Amino acid sequence: MEGTGNDYRDAIDRLTDTPLLPYRARAHLLYGAWLRRRGRSQGGRPRLRTAHELFSGAGLEAFTRRAADEPRATGETARSRTGFARDQLTMRELHIARLVATGATSKEVASRLLISPRTVDAHVRSVYRKRAHP
Repeated sequence: MEGTGNDYRDAIDRLTDTPLLPYRARAHLLYGAWLRRRGRSQGGRPRLRTAHELFSGAGLEAFTRRAADEPRATGETARSRTGFARDQLTMRELHIARLVATGATSKEVASRLLISPRTVDAHVRSVYRKRAHP
């Protein structure tokens, strides 16, 4: 069952000052998509951008991709990323890099973050790639 605009706005308001970032981001995503489906793309775009930023910062790749796809459906084109923006670490990459810097192994980091060691390794490679040529 789909909610109403009031339901989505209420969810966003209730989640604004909480540490439940994935739920806050999802509320923005669902509201933005709801607005888009009702032909209100202009109103949905800021919500979709917020969702994308929150998901990306949290390292939630699957949701980040979905949040990136929604604005395209509104006709918005993705802005080109500058070299500086491309080289910025995501929150997840930064978190993993800090854990690895303390001497934790990929297996230990994976266990702590409930992800696979291969995912940890992929993030570490990404960090090195971004920092190898600043």
